[in-house]
Amino acid sequence: MTKLVLGIESSCDETGVALVRSGAGGALPTLLAHALHSQVQMHQAYGGVVPELASRDHIRRVLPLLRQVLTEADVPLTDVDVVAYTRGPGLAGALLVGAGVACALGAALARPVLGVHHLEGHLLSPFLSADAPQFPFVALLVSGGHTQLMRVDGVGRYELLGETIDDAAGEAFDKTAKLLGLGYPGGPALARLAEYGDPEAFKLPRPLLHSPNLDFSFAGLKTAVLTQARKLESAVCELPRADLAASTQAAIVEVLLKKSLKALQATGLKRLVVAGGVGANQQLRIQLNAACQARGVRVHYPELELCTDNGAMIAMAAAMRLQAGVQQPRSDYAFDVRPRWPLDAIDA
Repeated sequence: MTKLVLGIESSCDETGVALVRSGAGGALPTLLAHALHSQVQMHQAYGGVVPELASRDHIRRVLPLLRQVLTEADVPLTDVDVVAYTRGPGLAGALLVGAGVACALGAALARPVLGVHHLEGHLLSPFLSADAPQFPFVALLVSGGHTQLMRVDGVGRYELLGETIDDAAGEAFDKTAKLLGLGYPGGPALARLAEYGDPEAFKLPRPLLHSPNLDFSFAGLKTAVLTQARKLESAVCELPRADLAASTQAAIVEVLLKKSLKALQATGLKRLVVAGGVGANQQLRIQLNAACQARGVRVHYPELELCTDNGAMIAMAAAMRLQAGVQQPRSDYAFDVRPRWPLDAIDA
């Protein structure tokens, strides 16, 4: 029997709502509608996310987005079977908005609720694409403050292979962009500037590139970029800044590429899933596609519009967990949130 799963995402600076119908007979769930509001413009003036402002904006946006999704899907609210929400990780106040709304809806409708791990949402988001992966696979999770390599054998069956020991790839993009005066959000702005630069102009470090493990480190790269950026403060030409942007992007992409290939080799798997905001980076996709094709490896990504935080990935993860029987929704409507919540401890 299929179920209608409503998903609410509010972990940081995007408010997302989506409606998914679970699959029948082993089929994948299908996305009926989703809506998203980004707070980027609001936070730009501050150079980054202001948690209190983020929480207040989620409160303003979530119910209008819910009405929009129900209208687009042509489904009455009373037909919803399960209400899912992001339980963590993320900003505590922002998470509480989504959890509170979800549990209030569940109580009003007498429907069960289910708390979802934000990173599992990213991990399973490629199953929403036309080219959905199959288990098992290696996953490269590059979302915000997270950079991880996972072995994924099924829903809820995750083995951590390596992770960042300091700055994540997304943080390296954002901090470099800030050093170059590109504002917030930094990653996409740096990638645009890098299109005009020479990726070999600056010899930047690739921390842990040749280490025997699969861990990442980008703090040393950030320090090297800071040193070079200070030398460019008096530059009157934009080209050196573009060169530094391109060189930084090249360093980050090379580390992500080489570590992903090492993980594939170590596991013997022939399928790679890339998820999270950095997964939208075009240079990363181009180089991963070429390297994986040469090795007979299939690589999968979420649709570009679903790389950032969104409600569709939360509804999808909830529906897949329900179908796999790895989690049951709750009907007591007491909720908590987990701002820090390792993915390999998802059932803890």
